[in-house]
Amino acid sequence: AYTDFTPPAPVAAVGVPSAQTVNSSLGVSNTIILLALALVFIILVIMLFLVQRTLLRIAKLSGVEIKVEKKPKRTPIWMAFIQNQFLVMTSVILLLLSSAYFVYGYFMQVGVDQGYMPVQPIHYSHKIHAGANQIECKYCHSSARVSKHSGIPSLNVCMNCHRNIAEYNGEEDLENGYTKDFYTKEIKKLYAAVGWDEENQRYTGETQPVKWVRIHNLPDFVYFNHAQHVQVGEIECQKCHGPVEEMEIMYQYSPLTMGWCINCHRETNVKVESNEYYAKIHEALSKKYGVEKLTVAQMGGLECGKCHY
Repeated sequence: AYTDFTPPAPVAAVGVPSAQTVNSSLGVSNTIILLALALVFIILVIMLFLVQRTLLRIAKLSGVEIKVEKKPKRTPIWMAFIQNQFLVMTSVILLLLSSAYFVYGYFMQVGVDQGYMPVQPIHYSHKIHAGANQIECKYCHSSARVSKHSGIPSLNVCMNCHRNIAEYNGEEDLENGYTKDFYTKEIKKLYAAVGWDEENQRYTGETQPVKWVRIHNLPDFVYFNHAQHVQVGEIECQKCHGPVEEMEIMYQYSPLTMGWCINCHRETNVKVESNEYYAKIHEALSKKYGVEKLTVAQMGGLECGKCHY
C-alpha cells in the first residue's frame, strides 16, 4: 500500500509430493489392505466349514459315532418363581402394600382442589387491585368481618371506583397478553353487566348477571366462620389464601384439608393483646398448661364439635 513493489509469485517445488497427494496414496493403500484382510477372513471361515464337513463324512464312513451332548432343559423363570413359596408370598405382600398405598393416596386427593384456577367471566386482577392499588381485602369482601362467608362483592362495590375509571392506565404484562386494551375491555364488560351508560353517565336499568365461578368450597359437613378467624382471631387473609396481592388470576393456594387446618390450630398462638374475648379464658388455661401463650389447639381448637356439628 505504501510502495510500488509487487512480490513475485511463489514457485512450486519440483519433485516434492504435496501433502494431499501423500494422504490420498495412503488412503488408497489402507483401503486395499482392509479389503484383503476381509477377503482372507472369509476364505478362512469357508475353509473351516468345509474341513468340518469333510471330517464328519470320514467319521461316518469309518463307523465312528459322534455323540452330541444335549444340554439339560432349564426350568423357566416363571416356573421357578411359582415353585418358590417364599418369593410368591413376599411378592403378594409387596403388591398389596403398594396397591394400598396408591389407592390411599388417590382417595386422599378426592375433593382437594389446591391450585384450582378457573377462568372467570370478567377478568379480575388481584395483583392490580390488592397489590398495585393496595385495596384492602375487606373493602370488597366486607362480610368476612361479621359473617360465616366472605361473600362475593356486588358489582356496585366495583362501580364505586369504576364509575370514574373507564380505562386502564397502569402497567402492562405484554408477555402474558395483559395489555391496556385487554383490561379496558374487561371494564366494559362490567359496564354491560350493571347497565352503565358511559356517555350519559347514568344507569340504564338493563343488567346482566355475572356467573362467577366459585374457587374455594368446603364440604357441607365442615363449619368454618370467617368472622371468627378474621375479626376475633385477627388472622390475615394471606394465611389461608396465599399472596393474593401477587395473583393475576385467583386460585386456591392452600389444600384446605382437615390435616392442614389441624396443623394450623396446633402452631398458631391466640392473640390476646387488647382482646377481651380471650382475657379470662387465657388466664385460666395459661395456669393449667403452665405457658404464657396458648395455641388454638390448647383452647379447644381440636375438638370435633368445633368444625363438625
